[in-house]
This record gives sequence, structure tokens and C-alpha cells, in this order.
Amino acid sequence: MNIIKNFYVFEGGDGSGTTTQISLLAKRIKNIDFYPTFEPTDGQIGRIIRSALKKEIVIKPQTLALLFAADRNEHLYGADGILAQVDKGCLVISDRYALSSLVYQGIECGDELPGLLNSGFPAPELTFFLDIEPETAISRMKDRSSLEIYEYLDFQKKVREKYLSLIKGYKARVEIIDASKSASEVEDQVWNILRQMPIFNI
Repeated sequence: MNIIKNFYVFEGGDGSGTTTQISLLAKRIKNIDFYPTFEPTDGQIGRIIRSALKKEIVIKPQTLALLFAADRNEHLYGADGILAQVDKGCLVISDRYALSSLVYQGIECGDELPGLLNSGFPAPELTFFLDIEPETAISRMKDRSSLEIYEYLDFQKKVREKYLSLIKGYKARVEIIDASKSASEVEDQVWNILRQMPIFNI
């Protein structure tokens, strides 16, 4: 498995705090060019995906799996994408990457299609899996004005089980973080691991 140096990813179920943690890291990281990013992206393909997640359009699960892979390909190889940023010496941290597709689309489509679509993507140097009980995660989302297609308890239980199952055989490095703690406690756990990575010790 090819690994992209200086590329890190946050993974976890909905409500686990992936977006929050990247925002907090942006305040911590100094003296290094930092490029925070996310999937689905805000590109044209990513916007179609987000419309489907928000239930604005209806797309077959298999089509959604194809769209996620296409969006990821652009995210990775596009002119201002992940590879371009790390080549410039940036630290790149993404809110979700290929493992999300293996989990979410794997639940909806079975493992074969997502596995095929994502098999060629290189892995991040490090993945943080923010682990949280689905009941706790769902309670964190109770004040949202609307929920996306995956944001309900039964599905999130499957999401956690799938992540934990896939991580066991994942060849790239994964750090499991207890995301039930406060945002600041999770931030400290993440930072204590991240600051030991080579880019911080050049």
C-alpha cells in the first residue's frame, strides 16, 4: 500500500467530532503550512454528493459510491489537491477519506464495489479514528435543524461496527481516540500523537 507522507485523516461516525478537531488543530499548528480539507469536497462532484446526503436529490447507493470515488480522485490528484499540497511541503489533514467509503458505502452496497473503487488510492500516513458510542453521537446531533441520510441510530451502530472491523486489517497506521470525552480532551489526545510525527521534527 502506497502511503502519502504528511497526509493525515480523521475518520469516525457522524457526530464523532471530526470537523471540530480539525478546526481546533488549526489553532495549534504553528510554523508549518497547514492545509485542512474535507470529503465530500466543495467541488462540483462533491456538491452533488452533499445534495444527496441532504435528501435534496435521490441517488442509488451504487451511484453514490461511484461519485464518492470520483470526488476523491479529484481531491487527491487535482491541480490544488492533496498530492499537490504535500509536494509543496504542506501538512494536509482531511475530514474523511477512503476508509469512510469502505464503511458507509460498504454498508449500503456490500464490500465489493467500494473496495474496487478505492483499492488504488494511496493511504494517509496516519488516521485518527474518533470512536464513540452511537447513542452519544446521535444525542450530540439533536439540535441540528435537519439530519442527513446516514444520521440515525441504527445506521450509526453499523458504522461503528464496520469501522472497528476494517481497522483490524488496515495496513496503514490508525490511532483510536475516545471521542466521548470533551472536545478539548480529544484535542489533547490527538495533539500528543500528531506532534510526534516527522513533519514537526524537521
